[in-house]
Amino acid sequence: MNRSEFIIATAIILFVAFCLGWFASWLVNRFTRVTKADIGELDRMAQALHEAEETRDQAITYLQQREAELTNQLSQTEAELRAAMDALREVRHEAEEMRSYIERQHGGS
Repeated sequence: MNRSEFIIATAIILFVAFCLGWFASWLVNRFTRVTKADIGELDRMAQALHEAEETRDQAITYLQQREAELTNQLSQTEAELRAAMDALREVRHEAEEMRSYIERQHGGS
């Protein structure tokens, strides 16, 4: 193999390597390209995620408000129960005093 044959063979090998590289690059770009349908689907998914987050935030806010209302109602109910128990205790004490008074009145006669 003389010098010119070597140069031609090297040039052909380099050209074939270049063509294979270009073809591989084209294939990769072809298969990894994002289509308009994919972008549209990503936009729909992003919108759905945004709406879900808003719904979650609204639900959390509602639950916090409801919890505050229920806590307030519970506190009021507990206060009313304490007041009723105190009143009942006083009435029982007064009834006991009345029984004692009546027994003394009947016992003394």
